[in-house]
Amino acid sequence: MTDLTNHLPTAELQALDAAHHMHPFTANGELAQKGVRVITRAKGVTLTDSEGHEILDAMAGLWCVNVGYGREELADVAARQMRELPYYNTFFQTTHVPAIALAAKIAELAPGDLNNVFFAGSGSEANDTNIRMVRHYWAMKGKPTKSILISRKNAYHGSSVGSGSLGGMSGMHAQGGLPIPDIHHINQPNWWAEGGDATPEDFGLACAQELEQAILELGEDRVAAFIAEPIQGAGGVIVPPATYWPEIQRICDKYEILLIADEVICGFGRTGAWFGSETMGIRPDIMTIAKGLSSGYAPIGGSIVSDEVASVIAQGEFNHGYTYSGHPVAAAVALENLRILEEEKIVERVKTVTAPYLKEKWEALVAHPLVGEANIIGMMGSITLTPNKSTRAAFAAEAGTVGYICRERCFANNLVMRHVGDRMIISPPLVITEAEIDTLIARATTSLDECLAQIEAEGLNVSA
Repeated sequence: MTDLTNHLPTAELQALDAAHHMHPFTANGELAQKGVRVITRAKGVTLTDSEGHEILDAMAGLWCVNVGYGREELADVAARQMRELPYYNTFFQTTHVPAIALAAKIAELAPGDLNNVFFAGSGSEANDTNIRMVRHYWAMKGKPTKSILISRKNAYHGSSVGSGSLGGMSGMHAQGGLPIPDIHHINQPNWWAEGGDATPEDFGLACAQELEQAILELGEDRVAAFIAEPIQGAGGVIVPPATYWPEIQRICDKYEILLIADEVICGFGRTGAWFGSETMGIRPDIMTIAKGLSSGYAPIGGSIVSDEVASVIAQGEFNHGYTYSGHPVAAAVALENLRILEEEKIVERVKTVTAPYLKEKWEALVAHPLVGEANIIGMMGSITLTPNKSTRAAFAAEAGTVGYICRERCFANNLVMRHVGDRMIISPPLVITEAEIDTLIARATTSLDECLAQIEAEGLNVSA
């Protein structure tokens, strides 16, 4: 059997990685010189690297390890399914028990009439599915010109050509010829950075009304759908003002525009409800799911589709699918993951115990001289770093300079806290305890102190 245990010194592992492994969203040349951090094992909310350092993972991997690391049940289910049926497709009028059971369970958990699941291998694939599905839906209804999808600037919906186009991140669009045609972006509801003198409530309403303006400018007969994350994740955990989502829902209803809620991050307990749409009061026609569906233990994603949309799609052949749609091992692992979330009442505990505790501690970070704003819902939060709280100023240095310094101090203090520009973000496993939250906050505070000292020493703590 291939030996994958860590039997090499860290330096040799780093050299092998640099020689052969191309990392995503990374300047690989710089990383090769710096040397990667090699993660060798994990348990609960704690990672261990090849040097034996224990690191609190406040990002749950990539927003996904909801039930925490080291759940033997998930490993056992995967092994059992591999022995029984390691793979079969769902293309040629066939199916298998894990896909059937998982689709039924997802339909049971999802709100409203979201009773149908099209499986994919990731959130990116699922959003590519959504592009084709909504366009095909309108074509089947005799409205083939309805092909434009409206999204938001600074949104993240994946990194494939289609899903990367849906997202609104300029750095991604600068590479590879994105976005594809018939994708339109409106502004994000980021009051701190873009609200100016408006109140959060007025700003949220104005941002939502940009959707109506876009529909009218593009033509109602041309717009197929609006896609958005209930709470922007990779864009910086941007919680919209309370006025935003009710107005978005009103506009979608008025113009009969399909609403796609990208629940890849928010879904499966992250916000303290099973889905972020429930937390934010949204009634989507399609939900994109992945990440927390399997807690990252196996790659799986999908689209949860309303009865109306699914019934129209069912009238003919939908020429779309993936080799690994509803992969039996991934589906079995996801089903067991959902059982753990449900039977251990993890989502309920987040809502009533740990999320309120984290919120209190997290929002107290605004007392730090470097922190201007703290946003948090459930188990996803952000703090905005600023040289001047009263003016909501940005740093004079290039955006992300200070955030990167803070992230590096976090890593040095054995805390995974990510930066998006000059915002610091967290998304810990849902099973984090109050004691572990205390550790998270203590390490974050130490890292903020060290970051402030460094940027003051380097003359970076000045406003743009």
